Amino acid sequence: MVTRVNPVRLPFWRLQLTAGCILATCTPVLAAEGKSAGPSEALFLIQIIVLVIVGRLLGEAMVRIGQPSIMGQIVGGILLGPSLFGLLLPGAQSALFPDIDTQKAMTDAVAQLGILFLLLLAGMETDLALALRLRRAATGVSLTGIVIPFTLGFGLGELLPANLLPDPDARLVTSLFLGTALSISSVKIVASVVREMDFMRRNVGQLIVASAIIDDTVGWVIIAVTFSLAQNGAVDLATLAQSVIGTIAFMAFSFTIGRRIVFEIIRWTNDTFKSDLPVLSAIIAIMGIMAIVTNAIGVHTVLGAFVAGILVGQSPILTRQIEGQLRALTTALFMPVFFGLTGLHTDLSVLSDPSVLLLAGGLIVIASLGKFGGAFAGAKFGGFSNAEAIALGCGMNARGSTEVIVASIGLAVGVLDERLFSVIVAMAVVTTMAMPPTLRWALARLPMRQEEKHRLEREAFEEQSFVSQFERILLATDHSASSDLAARVSGHFAALRKMPVTVLDISGEDGEVAARETKAGREGEAQQIGDRVRDTAEIAAASQDKVAGPGEDDQVHVSIRSRDGNLEEALAESAEKGHDIMFVGIEPTTGDVGRYSKQLAAMVAAFKGTTAIVSSRGVLPKEDKDLRILVPVSGTERSMKAAEFAFVVAKAASAAITAVYFRDPAQATSLSRVSDARNAHRAAFEQLDQIASFYQVKVEKVAPQGSAPELAILRHARKGRFNLIVLGVSRRAGSELSYGSVADTLLETADRSFVFIET
Repeated sequence: MVTRVNPVRLPFWRLQLTAGCILATCTPVLAAEGKSAGPSEALFLIQIIVLVIVGRLLGEAMVRIGQPSIMGQIVGGILLGPSLFGLLLPGAQSALFPDIDTQKAMTDAVAQLGILFLLLLAGMETDLALALRLRRAATGVSLTGIVIPFTLGFGLGELLPANLLPDPDARLVTSLFLGTALSISSVKIVASVVREMDFMRRNVGQLIVASAIIDDTVGWVIIAVTFSLAQNGAVDLATLAQSVIGTIAFMAFSFTIGRRIVFEIIRWTNDTFKSDLPVLSAIIAIMGIMAIVTNAIGVHTVLGAFVAGILVGQSPILTRQIEGQLRALTTALFMPVFFGLTGLHTDLSVLSDPSVLLLAGGLIVIASLGKFGGAFAGAKFGGFSNAEAIALGCGMNARGSTEVIVASIGLAVGVLDERLFSVIVAMAVVTTMAMPPTLRWALARLPMRQEEKHRLEREAFEEQSFVSQFERILLATDHSASSDLAARVSGHFAALRKMPVTVLDISGEDGEVAARETKAGREGEAQQIGDRVRDTAEIAAASQDKVAGPGEDDQVHVSIRSRDGNLEEALAESAEKGHDIMFVGIEPTTGDVGRYSKQLAAMVAAFKGTTAIVSSRGVLPKEDKDLRILVPVSGTERSMKAAEFAFVVAKAASAAITAVYFRDPAQATSLSRVSDARNAHRAAFEQLDQIASFYQVKVEKVAPQGSAPELAILRHARKGRFNLIVLGVSRRAGSELSYGSVADTLLETADRSFVFIET
């Protein structure tokens, strides 16, 4: 669920006044600093402040007119540069941004770091699962959308007069940069517009984003290789081979062994330290190391940062809070500084030269028509309608941040001069600002197909489902029979979305379980529980199709953690680390005088998440496919959530499942008539059928008459030889742990294994 915060509506004149006040306030400082010949820290801070505030204000203004905020930051830099500020007040502009190498080096360092953070964030926002799911159609659209504008841009570079080239001897590399700048789409801008229009779940919307993802990924590889060529100034086959082979090897290592390493680093850091900051530091370190590696193999650091972002974004335990902190840092500081400096380097006065103006116009036309035509052709070859192909062509025609970064790299290595740089930036601004209105127009004309409607209904169900809210499992174990059952159930539950599982060994010196084992023995038994979880999940994933799983890797990550100190504190800390559901498989489950054991009650109270209490009773089959699951339903929200939980386990285990209707005690007074009760169980079964249909599970439905709910449940469990009862419960207020009369009675009297799942 995305929370939208309405921006504060400030008149545009106030934005101008604010920017003017900033410059006026800084004037005395600038005058003083201008007397110094060396670099100034105060001037550096003033530059950063001005770029951040002006970029933020103009970015806000752009958002209000339906444009990406990045455009405001670029425009802000252009206004602060020689195009306007330098034209009107050249003295003040040169004082604020002096042409001193040592001073420029300070802001350039921030900008270069900003490029890495931007690519890290772009990688984290890259939905690889979406790209893989739509790989056939998206690859066709992406390839034609890259090849055609790249060819046109490369051809334009080869035909440019020598006087427009920074180095006529390096024409080939300049042509490669021009072709690359024209061929890539900006995933960030494309996705934001599609999301803004609520088209992210539509077929065409997903295809646009998936194609842009492939565009971006291929584009950064091309940029990395082109950068290697640019450093040598000419095409050398040995250098080219080294760059290509090095890039392939880096990508192969990153998405296999490197992926595991990144996951382990993030998991270990998250579980070891109490604060989120070490995880943030680890992510930055990963980005830096991978950027250094790509630099060492002769390609640009942006590739390393981008791949690092993809791997970090795929981490199963990356919390929304950590991702939000990184996004906030990048958005608040690095984006305004980088794009502002890009605008500063852009001198629109070069357009007064007719030849440069003609080049700019030609570049905009070639970029727009080439990208649109390429994507349109790819869509038509893929069997899409004209309306869908037009939407794809419009959607892929956004450049923005990507082209600006490409141009900045080209300027830095000397294959682009300030004229070509300014032309590319102008092209990026024009094409990006034209994309949102054209895409909105195209998407508004698209009809919805029947299969698309069906898929959207399924996705809407999944978004609001009980199971989809969980991301990380905590399994509390004491090596008992209940621990083994909890491991089996949690393994099936984890298999659905590849949720990582942390096995917490709670046996220890001050627990209720006797400390009869040595520490080594306890660690060995905890490892066995972890292996049980992993084996169960792998068998479940291999035995049938996965339901709505985000990843392509069938393996569930399982980590073992020993109890350290106070158990309640350990559970509270686990919840803070992102564990949102806890399976408790400990014995005894009941206390001396009935009810729940003191240890169990303390654990439920300490864990700030959902708890599933698992108790092993009676004889359980060795094979999970022989499980017979009984789920009591009453039509209440908690019983339907429990039913969904049971369906997930039944689906993963290929087990039989039956739903038995019972009248919740709270409903008894409101359903006095027989017809009302009959309608109630019919309504409950209709809801049940919807959930079962989503998970593709066959369920038997039974509605026994008479008797108390707990007696009806136990009677049916014995009659049908069921060996696992799944009951939805809600915690009752009071000094002692209670889940209501039905659950509490089953706790004391049930001779079948059960799972009480909090809802």
